[in-house]
Amino acid sequence: MIYVAWVLIIFMIALSILAIELKNLIAAVVAMGAVSLIISVLFLLLQAPDVAMAEASIGAALTMIIYVIGVRQTERREE
Repeated sequence: MIYVAWVLIIFMIALSILAIELKNLIAAVVAMGAVSLIISVLFLLLQAPDVAMAEASIGAALTMIIYVIGVRQTERREE
């Protein structure tokens, strides 16, 4: 189980760096949502299912939807 947690942590760090480096804002929001889902799986591995459900529903789903709506309403400028 500890190896699964380490793999998830490494994957979470990689997705966080990817979200920072992406130029496409929608892709960055999806990467942030994936990080939040990995955090909820880690909470589940730590035997905290209530916290995992709250993180998955609020952290991943609701926040990602709000960010996508905000990004879609902004004006794009190419540099």
